Amino acid sequence: IDDNALFRRKEFAERVSAELSEFELEAKKYGFSYVELDGDIGIIGNGAGLTMATMDVVKLYGGKPANFLDIGGGARADVVEKAASLLLKHPKVKVLLVNVLGGITRCDEVAKGLVNALKLYGKDKKLVVRLMGTNEEEGKRILSDAGISAFDSMEDAAKNAVSLVEVM
Repeated sequence: IDDNALFRRKEFAERVSAELSEFELEAKKYGFSYVELDGDIGIIGNGAGLTMATMDVVKLYGGKPANFLDIGGGARADVVEKAASLLLKHPKVKVLLVNVLGGITRCDEVAKGLVNALKLYGKDKKLVVRLMGTNEEEGKRILSDAGISAFDSMEDAAKNAVSLVEVM
């Protein structure tokens, strides 16, 4: 069933919604592209290709992605906060890996959203971030001020996320 056509067939929409987890329903409410998986490393990226590549690199280094979550292009701090909060609340997620290439998505906005979500839901979780692009330095400064390191490469970020899960 094509999710984009569910509004035409209410009987199918109800059945599809009944099969979704609470996290999938919440992600759908916010308009995120989200797929729940069996791992323990939460993944947020901007763009389907980057998000899938991030998942592949996590698997390459021995990790297990807990999800696919694409925030899309141009996500502001409030959108990033909702996405990060969703995964930080998830009981299976031990480490949240965020990989953003800022073009129309500004790295400072991403950083603000992550810091806000971490304050609300991140007590027992680890956050690994890779930022590159528009307002990158400001984004890294915001993260640094909150005690969060940002990585320059997807590979280094993925290795760090996998190693954090192994020691938890």
